[in-house]
Amino acid sequence: MKQKIVIKVSMHCDKCRTKAMKIAAVADGRFTDHLSISVTSVAFQGEDRDRLLIEGDGVDAACLTESLRKKLCHATLETVEEIKPKEEKEEKKEEEEPAPCPIAYCHQPPFELVAMVPVSDPHPTSSCTIM
Repeated sequence: MKQKIVIKVSMHCDKCRTKAMKIAAVADGRFTDHLSISVTSVAFQGEDRDRLLIEGDGVDAACLTESLRKKLCHATLETVEEIKPKEEKEEKKEEEEPAPCPIAYCHQPPFELVAMVPVSDPHPTSSCTIM
């Protein structure tokens, strides 16, 4: 079962973030010896980048939180959600979209080129001191 786990970890520096990332990347399940266990992605989220988002298959969230507590400091398990596979109906809807319209009707008419020619001052002895 694929799942998304969010754990709040107190991380004070980049070294702590790196350590938390390494711990989460090698996470495993406790009582699932016969199942394949894998972490597919690990990311930080939140304003302070203090929440660790782990997506994987067969990851024991409680065991992962416990190992983060042991090796870092304070860690709190916030959410565990199951990731449901996308339904085939959505894929069929994408396939049933109409073909794009022909190129001749989609493009706008070509833009016009306008030549600009510099004009000299008709009154070279004006009273303007700025120019």
